[in-house]
Amino acid sequence: MAEYVEVPTPDGRLLEVLAGDWSEGHPLLFHHGTPGAAVPFSILERAAEAHGFRVISYSRPGYGGSTPWPFSERGPRIVDDAVDSLIVLHHLGLRRFATLGWSGGGPRALACAAINPERCRAVATLASVAPYDAAGLDWTNGMADENVEEFAAAVKGAAAYHEFLRALPQPAEGHTEEQVVEDLAGLLTPVDAGYLTGEFATYFDHSGRRGREQGVVGWRDDGLSIVGDWGFDPRAITAPVAVWHGREDAMVPFGHGEWLAERLPGAVPHFLDHTGHLSMWERADEVLRDLAARY
Repeated sequence: MAEYVEVPTPDGRLLEVLAGDWSEGHPLLFHHGTPGAAVPFSILERAAEAHGFRVISYSRPGYGGSTPWPFSERGPRIVDDAVDSLIVLHHLGLRRFATLGWSGGGPRALACAAINPERCRAVATLASVAPYDAAGLDWTNGMADENVEEFAAAVKGAAAYHEFLRALPQPAEGHTEEQVVEDLAGLLTPVDAGYLTGEFATYFDHSGRRGREQGVVGWRDDGLSIVGDWGFDPRAITAPVAVWHGREDAMVPFGHGEWLAERLPGAVPHFLDHTGHLSMWERADEVLRDLAARY
């Protein structure tokens, strides 16, 4: 059973890590979405175990129980989170690993591969964002208005973005599944609205709530890092990469997946019809089977 442990960083921060017994499987470092935190995720854990992996996740700085980054108007870089990831793996005594990143976690998975090619055996991104300044990509084309507005606030810098996020309505305690769908209505395509139920709805709600335990500081720094300089070149990745993206995604539009698949060396695209941002997790078993084959 997975348990929380605290991992210290050289600069005096603490990272909240959720890890179980990985002695019987290959380590799989999972990067959660934005906003979110490391919480049990039965859908992923079952698929991982079935294909020889054990999941390790951690709450990025400012989420859950992880110490926030020091305030900076520019914010942290994606590569800074990748360095934290490697600190976690080192603390747990793990060398070789695979990594999986969903949504805002996608760039973190890519960064782990870019800065540690000798240790990262395989990468999968699910509905990952592409770089904000990506040449040849209309970054917001097909994106729900709520996310367009949010990232426009992020571009203005940390102080303005922080106030924007603080002003957003927060979900009430004890929301029903129907109320969660209603709260997110502008961001959900029909296929995603239909998937936001049962154990996935429980995970999504739990991750989001734990991610906000320190307010919006983790969310703020996540968004700043996405629209800022990532600090690494995705084209330098040498590990096998699978890019999974649904064609009915209003949170991170399909064009992001196309851009990544075209520019990551040797990337294998998995473009899915009738699939959105959340309903991507219907393919968890397929994703993990493919990742195991590349490990």
